[in-house]
Amino acid sequence: MTAPRSRIICLDLEGVLVPEIWVAVAEKTQIAELRRTTRDEPDYDKLMRFRIDLLKRRNIRLPQIQKIISGLGPLPGAAKFMNDARSRHQVIILSDTFEQFAVPLMKQLGWPTIFCNSLRTDKAGFITKHLMRLNNGKEHAVRALRNLNFEVVAAGDSFNDVTMIQASDRGVFFRPPKSISDRYPRIPVCQTYARLSKELF
Repeated sequence: MTAPRSRIICLDLEGVLVPEIWVAVAEKTQIAELRRTTRDEPDYDKLMRFRIDLLKRRNIRLPQIQKIISGLGPLPGAAKFMNDARSRHQVIILSDTFEQFAVPLMKQLGWPTIFCNSLRTDKAGFITKHLMRLNNGKEHAVRALRNLNFEVVAAGDSFNDVTMIQASDRGVFFRPPKSISDRYPRIPVCQTYARLSKELF
């Protein structure tokens, strides 16, 4: 006899729970080109190669980026939303960010489970390579959880969240750019955490 399906909530990190890290880095370093995110560029590998090359040319090392990240906090209302979500269901953050970026943010969110990627640096502290755990990792994680007989509900805000949302039992966009929501009109859009709670809980 098959056990009833337990629900797991899968969330993107940046733009859903915390500010866009690369936008914050762009503002602090005054490098406008770093404002480009997955909301603008669907090809994440291409985007990261561009960022790594730009950081090297502008003499920006990983410790400088980590210092900027340590000054960020969750989006207003995000910590309460996470507490409410975790009191009701299991929550996993599926993010294309990196372990070296995530630690101070996870601390502020109460150390939720996060599946993300990692960075390689040289002896001088420059980022030399981004190491993806798996291509389309968010989608694969959702499909694996469903194969384990979990009901998966998901939320994200960018191009790299679309396949995760489409692979879930139910998924929504959270505050996406109009260009993305217009391109995928069948995916519901939430603008507040109250509404997101109703969709996911």
